[in-house]
Formats: sequence, C-alpha cells, structure tokens
Amino acid sequence: MFRDVSSCNTYSYGDAYYWDARYIQEGGSFDWYQRYAALRPFVRKYISPSSRVLMVGCGNAVMSEDMVKDGYEDITNIDISLVAIDMMRRKYEYIPQLKYMVMDVRDMSFFPDESFDAVVDKGTLDSLMCGTDAPISAARMLAEVCRLLKPGGTYMLITYGDPTVRMPHLSRPVYNWKITLYNIPRPGFQQPESCSSSRKSYLDPIPLTEKGTLAADFVLEDPDSHFIYVCRKIDDAEIVDTSMYQLTADLL
Repeated sequence: MFRDVSSCNTYSYGDAYYWDARYIQEGGSFDWYQRYAALRPFVRKYISPSSRVLMVGCGNAVMSEDMVKDGYEDITNIDISLVAIDMMRRKYEYIPQLKYMVMDVRDMSFFPDESFDAVVDKGTLDSLMCGTDAPISAARMLAEVCRLLKPGGTYMLITYGDPTVRMPHLSRPVYNWKITLYNIPRPGFQQPESCSSSRKSYLDPIPLTEKGTLAADFVLEDPDSHFIYVCRKIDDAEIVDTSMYQLTADLL
C-alpha cells in the first residue's frame, strides 16, 4: 500500500508557533529529505542557474547555499517561521544571491504574478498535508505557486507522497502543469543483495497511467523513498498548438 507522509503525527506542522519553538530548540542547520548533492541532477536539468528561484519553506536548510555554490544567481527563500528567517538572514548576510523573507506559502500576495522561473519545495506541501484543513491549505499553496510561476516555469516538489495522494492535488486542469515523476531512495539506503532492480537509473522518469497513478507492477525499492514531481507550467502558445493539433486530427 502506498502512503502519504510517513511522519504525519502532529496537527501543528502548518503553524508558525510550532516551527518557531522547534528552531529555537534545535538551532543549527538541517535539510529535510534530501541534500542538494542527490537532487542536483534534477535541479540542473530543469532549472537554469540564471533563473529567479523561490525556495518555499526554506527552514534552516543549506540547499540554497549549495545551489549558489553551484552557480545559481537569485534565490528568494521564504518560511512561516520568523525564528528561522532571522537565523538564516544573519548566516547568509554576506551572500547577495540569497534573500530571506517571512511568508506563509498559502498567501504570497507580496509577489506579483509570474515573478519566478522556478519554485522548489522540499517538504513544505507535506507539512501542510499534516495540518488542519489540509486539502484547503494545499489548494491555496498550489494556486499561489502556479500564479507566481512564469509560463514555462517549473515547480519542483520533493515529497513522501506517492501519486495516489499527490496527483489529485497537482493535476488540476487550472494549473496547466505538465508533470514528470521521479523516485529516489532516502540518503544512505542500500538495496538488499537478494533484491534485483529492473530500473535502469533513478534519473529515468517513472511512467504514469492515464489516471495519473503508478503502474500496478511498479515496485518501491526503498519504502521510505522520495518522489520528485517536476511540474512545468505550460504556456498559452503550447495550449494553442495542442488544441490545433487535436482539431486537425479530428478533421482528418
């Protein structure tokens, strides 16, 4: 059975008070799910270093720093926690490529429409899905992400959620997203010697059925692996071209 979020054990994940208290208690730096080294092939493939990038729910992760070291020039980081943002502002005040702002992903009205070439989300949607009014929170966040993306822009979601629980949220026609799916093991995972894999590479996209689900014979090598949804916002020209093609085909 596929699962949503493996550690969905509190209703507070969408609340600033919870995260403020956690960052005060823990301090330091922490990257949820995956470090940049594992995500780099996907980021470099779909997001240009010259892109204006929005990192949602940045927390105290070092991924943005690693992206700057890799040549990315403009990354705006937002988080609902004032404690986390203050911490990161002080830490990276000498890096002009990084900006930090307190903001709720469910209301990013500070930014005009089509402000960003890419939005990266490493665990933020998962956090909202653990909170109260999860479907409403998710819809508000994704609508804002779509609004902020330029035509042709990319929303990259790194999540525990498999397609049965994420595609109903991501595949709404109003977003005009073309979705490509990947799956990578958690850091440090080692496949048992007795198991053999039919997959050529984790860098290969995973085919989805017409209903947007995994094929019945797809096997998760790592039960606690992470899914990467690359959602590209189709521009109006592509929509017109597709419609014209379908119309011509129908006429023929």
